[in-house]
Amino acid sequence: MNEYSKEELKYLNILSEKFPTIQSVCTEIINLEAILNLPKGTEHFLSDLHGEYESFLHILKNASGVIKTKIDDIFKNTMTQDERRKLATLIYYPKEKLEIIKKETTNISEYYRITLYRLIKICKEVGSKYSRSKVRKAIPKEYQYIIDELLHANQNSYDKDVYYDKIIDSIITLGRADAFIIAISNLIQQLAVDHLHIIGDIYDRGPGPHIIIDELMKYHSIDIEWGNHDIIWMGAAAGSKACIFNVIRICARYNNLDILEEGYGINIRTITEFSMEEYGNYDSQIFKPKNIGEKDSNFDQIIMAKTQQAAAIIQFKLEGQIIKRHPEYYMEDRLLLDKINYKKGKVTIEGKEYNLLENYFPTVDPNDPYKLSEKEAEVVRKLVKSFKNSEKLQRHIQFLYSKGNVYKIYNDNLLIHGCVPMSMFGEFVSVNVNGRELKGRDYLDYVEKIAREGYFEPEGSEKKENGKDFLWYLWCGKNSPIFCKDKMKTFERYYLAEKETWIENKNPFYNFENDEHITEKVLKEFEINPEKGHIICGHIPVKFKTGESPIKANGKLFIIDGGLSKAYQKTTGIAGYTLRYSSYGLTLVAHEPFTSRENAIINETDLHSEKQIVEKVERKRIKDTDKGKELMAQITDLERLLEAYKSGAISEIQIKK
Repeated sequence: MNEYSKEELKYLNILSEKFPTIQSVCTEIINLEAILNLPKGTEHFLSDLHGEYESFLHILKNASGVIKTKIDDIFKNTMTQDERRKLATLIYYPKEKLEIIKKETTNISEYYRITLYRLIKICKEVGSKYSRSKVRKAIPKEYQYIIDELLHANQNSYDKDVYYDKIIDSIITLGRADAFIIAISNLIQQLAVDHLHIIGDIYDRGPGPHIIIDELMKYHSIDIEWGNHDIIWMGAAAGSKACIFNVIRICARYNNLDILEEGYGINIRTITEFSMEEYGNYDSQIFKPKNIGEKDSNFDQIIMAKTQQAAAIIQFKLEGQIIKRHPEYYMEDRLLLDKINYKKGKVTIEGKEYNLLENYFPTVDPNDPYKLSEKEAEVVRKLVKSFKNSEKLQRHIQFLYSKGNVYKIYNDNLLIHGCVPMSMFGEFVSVNVNGRELKGRDYLDYVEKIAREGYFEPEGSEKKENGKDFLWYLWCGKNSPIFCKDKMKTFERYYLAEKETWIENKNPFYNFENDEHITEKVLKEFEINPEKGHIICGHIPVKFKTGESPIKANGKLFIIDGGLSKAYQKTTGIAGYTLRYSSYGLTLVAHEPFTSRENAIINETDLHSEKQIVEKVERKRIKDTDKGKELMAQITDLERLLEAYKSGAISEIQIKK
């Protein structure tokens, strides 16, 4: 007779409530073993979105070309290229495209019938790697029965045609064709990608990070690896003053104050009025905003410039206060306000004197340069309150915490926005955090712990205050695994003409990006088999136009920041990389710039993408994945329960008929 510990019997009794009979256990084991042999679902990797919501949403809708490829494979001999392009656009934007098609089509019933058949065929193809149960769960409840019947009916050929015709005729006659086309199109989009990975930097530069997060919150399966531009918003939502004024300065710099006002309902009138009062009489050239559009008036541009200037000075003061509170950050070289000769308009950096491009600091006391003026302190107080009281911002940041991490291990891949800090000799750097010396994975785990304390600990507690300061450190600190540079040169980029002072040196991790042995060392640190695993990260734009490849270390490391943000596209030469990991292997996709959503709908201009298969494998099954390991563990538990039923250690529950 099998022996069971008290703990195991307790667990098996709980499990028996869900599977009360031998038959129910056997049925579940058979079901799980069948799922294990289905093809691995497609993973989709995107990085450095930087608020470019239209480009991002289009890439999400076309699954980096997966849907267009499926259409071409299925219909290349029965549809023209124009027809296939129109069908693809319909799947990406069903509601908007239907409005146009209905105006252009004379026999709309015939169009509905043909299109529904085509969509069903595509849906069957993209859903073929999933169990029927999983597909059914993905169908909107109001259409679940009918779409399930259309996808899985098993009549013979003649009866099936009659059956399908009757269903589709009823859909059209009852005026539900549009709703069904929209539902099936959205289902195709969902089934094309099983899981989405966002490798950091949703925020800053582009106009719609809040729109992106709204969409991500609806996504069926997702994880996020925090980028430095996400961390600064996370710190701002936690109430970090330095983070808040970095956020405001960057929004003003890129003409995105609307994100704060309209996107998050944050009242910035306090700082705009203050900036006009303190800086309104000075015509600054160094704070002129970027991304100015035709609709931006001269007054709008002035407001943007003055707000940016005021936020920058307050930021420098608040950052100086943090640096003085935390000598363990080793950031004293970033204390520059006390290195300025305000009479001569010069600053001394690392022993060298430079002329300032502008010497207007009306709120800085040369005798105590890091002290806020009374008016600045009031502006700070009001804006901290406004950020913390923004319901939508708090909801978005809570989502980043619930779905996000500093790093993630998923199907033998290490996903991280930035790096694992290393020395110039290829060793993991030991970092002092709160009196503890940590390096490698241990350091990253502790970093995440402190980042969470900065948001979730009680207001006013020591852990909360320390965590808020550390969130700022993760934004720009020397050994931050998310920033990954020696220092952030915000002051120099504004105030100095000498571009050599602007240089931000990357962590030595990137010196070894093509060293396969170092990459394997990192993978082993995270207990990943280097024969199977990869590192996938973003953060550093890959200069495609100069011939740089995102594939590093003999295919063990991928840097997929290719410039989705328009601010980087002159440097990279493309508009972003994405990575797909299907059951057949890894495919890298390089994207050309996206024109506009309107152009994509009206003119059916898909995002032009170049695909490169970077690793082809024997077809992977779910049993080869992390999910497979979970299912096999469940099978082991169920087999143990089955033994307990058969041995009499646990009694079957009698089901009333």
